[in-house]
Amino acid sequence: MKWPLIPTILVSLAVATMVGLGIWQLQRKGMNEILLRQVSANISKPAIAYPQLGPVDASSLHRKSLVTCLRVVRWVEDSGSDNMGNTGTRYLAECATGAEGPGALIVAGISNRPNEKVDWNGGLVEGVITTEPDRQSMIAKLFGSKVILRPMLVSKTGLGGLRTPEPPSLSKIRSKIANNGSYAVQWFLFAAAAAIIYGLALRKKMAGT
Repeated sequence: MKWPLIPTILVSLAVATMVGLGIWQLQRKGMNEILLRQVSANISKPAIAYPQLGPVDASSLHRKSLVTCLRVVRWVEDSGSDNMGNTGTRYLAECATGAEGPGALIVAGISNRPNEKVDWNGGLVEGVITTEPDRQSMIAKLFGSKVILRPMLVSKTGLGGLRTPEPPSLSKIRSKIANNGSYAVQWFLFAAAAAIIYGLALRKKMAGT
């Protein structure tokens, strides 16, 4: 029997890719475990200056901070929850903080309605530092160029009539750790299943000849 070279190469590449994805998830799990320990210690620390640029260092995550928004440059909408766990449209204000510079991104609050005209155009905001939402797909994270996420301040109160946004939570980091572990196991199982199925099929074909 002639050895099926191309199918073997394709299956080997698929198995290697799945193993690589499993290893990547384990690496992410380890990084998130370190992050959880660092961020847990930040919650009780005093307020710091709002970081102007990303990436946000772990020492700044979940720290209290103040930002003076001189004016709202534009509003961004996505989904989110208020501090009572009720979901809705989350309003993010991209603020100017000076004549020049990167400005600040502020989570102003939650509403039941999209496209709402928020009655707020700046002022002093007290809140907690986190990072802007990462909208990259898993494939883009693996093979695309690295995207530097900007700092984001989650206001401690709702602004302009909006409901108070949900503050950054350690439970989300814990969920990421659990998901990383389960995804890693899944990828390794997929890789093992693919290798076993192909091996059995190849053995059957060789036995038949």
